[in-house]
Amino acid sequence: MVIVSTGYAFNRTRNTYLATHVSVASTHWSRFCGLMGKNATRFPAGEGLWIVPCHGIHTFAMKFPIDVIYLDADQMIVHLEQELKPWRVAPVSLRTASVLELPASTLQGSGTGLGDEIEIVLGESRGSDTA
Repeated sequence: MVIVSTGYAFNRTRNTYLATHVSVASTHWSRFCGLMGKNATRFPAGEGLWIVPCHGIHTFAMKFPIDVIYLDADQMIVHLEQELKPWRVAPVSLRTASVLELPASTLQGSGTGLGDEIEIVLGESRGSDTA
């Protein structure tokens, strides 16, 4: 599985970082595999996986719950899944252009909600002290 690029995800509405290290899954295989088989220790607070393009996700073969942000083409939040457990299928949304997967409790801790504007910047990461 090839997951490329590194960047960060910032909630412009709440003025807070959601992830200071975002990887991008943009190939068919990397989008399908996502976080399958990883341990939670390899996806700690501050990490994120941006799946592009994407209309919905599954958590098959995952070992830990995640928070999920569904983004439209303007990177506005159109749907949220908090602490989505392993071996689940999340809703499919045709309004969704991409999905951002985050460690569980990120949404609650940041106050992130529907309609928030998310900025995802690739090519640079933010230090872990900014999350």
